[in-house]
Amino acid sequence: MLSAISAEPDPSSLTIFLGRDAAGHWLVQGCNGQLEGRFISREAAWAFARAEACGVAGARLVSALHPLIPSVSFEPLRAGEPSMPRAA
Repeated sequence: MLSAISAEPDPSSLTIFLGRDAAGHWLVQGCNGQLEGRFISREAAWAFARAEACGVAGARLVSALHPLIPSVSFEPLRAGEPSMPRAA
């Protein structure tokens, strides 16, 4: 199911937002921060989102009306800045 962001997501179901960030990168984000990915194309982002939603009852794919804000920075580390521990 595809819809525009018009109301608060239902916390009992999986909602996956798809859109671009302010820099123009394609992002896929889960509503509770449990999922985030950056993609080089719209098609790649949608394919990933569909795969993540597959098999989850009530999962929704939502096209963002405004730029998404990445939870994870995609900026390179500055000299001397420690990296985050591995997420997965």
